[in-house]
Amino acid sequence: MQELHDAPLAELTTMRVGGPARRLVVAETIDELVDTIREVDDADEPLLVVGGGSNLVIADAGFAGTVVRVATSGVEVESADSCGGAMVRVAAGEVWDDVVRRAVDEGWSGVEALSGIPGSAGATPVQNVGAYGQEVAQTIARVRVFDRETQEVRTLAASECGFTYRHSVFKASTRYVVLDVLFQLALSDRSQPIAYADLARGLGVEVGARVPLADAREAVLEQRRRRGMVLDPADHDTWSCGSFFTNPIMSAARFAELEGRVGDALGEDLAPPRFADASGDVKTSAAWLIDRAGFGKGFGMPGPAALSTKHTLAVTNRGSATAADVVALAREVRDGVRDRFGVTLVNEPVFVGHEL
Repeated sequence: MQELHDAPLAELTTMRVGGPARRLVVAETIDELVDTIREVDDADEPLLVVGGGSNLVIADAGFAGTVVRVATSGVEVESADSCGGAMVRVAAGEVWDDVVRRAVDEGWSGVEALSGIPGSAGATPVQNVGAYGQEVAQTIARVRVFDRETQEVRTLAASECGFTYRHSVFKASTRYVVLDVLFQLALSDRSQPIAYADLARGLGVEVGARVPLADAREAVLEQRRRRGMVLDPADHDTWSCGSFFTNPIMSAARFAELEGRVGDALGEDLAPPRFADASGDVKTSAAWLIDRAGFGKGFGMPGPAALSTKHTLAVTNRGSATAADVVALAREVRDGVRDRFGVTLVNEPVFVGHEL
């Protein structure tokens, strides 16, 4: 276990902003992780748990407490058969895209559309990470956690995780720290049905078709590269938290109001995208609203923080941005969309030491 003091945190995040931690502990085993959290909680000190840092915007003042970086490792196949599929336990500190790559190589179907997403495996249930028609809630069987309230290690079934769109019980509070995740994946060399129209077009198939796992993964990576969503140190469009705002979900009546406001602002021939949501409500596109509110690709250039030149949904660090710069731009975009269309966008990344 490594322990550092006044350790810089910006380099631990994909946005690359944030001040130092008073204390940084790198936990390489579950025992180290649990023991450190117990120690910090017993001392009643502030705690921040960091995995891949792909969903954090840390304040310039840093963190006046202990930051625990989860660096645990291990992928264990607990069982594999035609009835139950592959039951695969993944340590929280594993790099998520490495897990997806192995799944594709092994013939484990169910997470191939989640290729190229930065961060750690332990963060995926927190956000209920999803993309291109898949989300981890579809394949998670159980999540093992440390319960800071009871000071015990517990196992939660998927039904206890409270999975909804980009949300879970793990995101709702700091009570649980994810230790590992048990995935149940189909044994197949074919993808799950392609559910995203652009992805289907890229593959040259109809929506609902199944393709070789490797083809699905490469098509997803190509889609993400075009949007600046695959990490590349040389490309400032990837110095981001990925999608900065979640897609708004609203009632049918509320969506009708939005359609009216869009019509008044942009003309009757334009309407916001509309997608059915599992809850019966309506989901629309945050990227569409941002663009139509006047914040196009590259908005904010040549400032230190700007929208991606490839995708309006990504707030990016152009190389020298501070956390304050990132927040100022995100706030301008959020408020501009609200003023024009009456929809308040919700940030997807977690803010530490400040707020939007």
